[in-house]
Amino acid sequence: MANGNRVQWVYASKDREELAARYDEWAKDYDADLTNDFEWRGAELACATFAKYVSSDARVMDVGVGTGLAGWELTKLGFSNMDGFDLSPGMIEEAKAKGWYRSLKVGVLGEPLGDYADDTYDAALATGVFTEGHAPASGFDEVVRIVKPGGHFVITLRPDIYESSGFKAKEVELVGKMTLVEATDPVAMPPKGGPDTRHQVRVYEIL
Repeated sequence: MANGNRVQWVYASKDREELAARYDEWAKDYDADLTNDFEWRGAELACATFAKYVSSDARVMDVGVGTGLAGWELTKLGFSNMDGFDLSPGMIEEAKAKGWYRSLKVGVLGEPLGDYADDTYDAALATGVFTEGHAPASGFDEVVRIVKPGGHFVITLRPDIYESSGFKAKEVELVGKMTLVEATDPVAMPPKGGPDTRHQVRVYEIL
């Protein structure tokens, strides 16, 4: 398969099982493809915003960790107390090999995250996760549960699916549990090779 078709191939997954299997297949080439073919900047931009709100000594959950691209950006910013989960075992193996996470587990957004207790983390980050054909807006519920009051949850999100995929409705539903504190201007992520889409970074404070 041509690398330029990888994103659409993943987006076309019929269910979570197929999505996980396709990410497993892509895992070993994922970092190189995103860098060389797509110039993906989501992790870099999201982590820069994340660091404005979260202390580098915080305990952080990398939601939908993938191969650990966000972990690398956070490491460069001085963070070292990071855990992560992902629905793809193959992606997790790639993240483990990098060595900057304390714990990595299989977990699916939209389902209970039973491995994690309430109010465990100071902050959570999700880059390229809440998007078309991937994690549903219902995935917010469990992330809000495991982040401490006063902590932050930072995501990348496409404004064009904000309402249609239920994210606006979920924000309304979670009023009193979280509040939006920043939404950046949309930028191209990726700037080449993929769909012509824009993403913004959205920052929530957990109440």
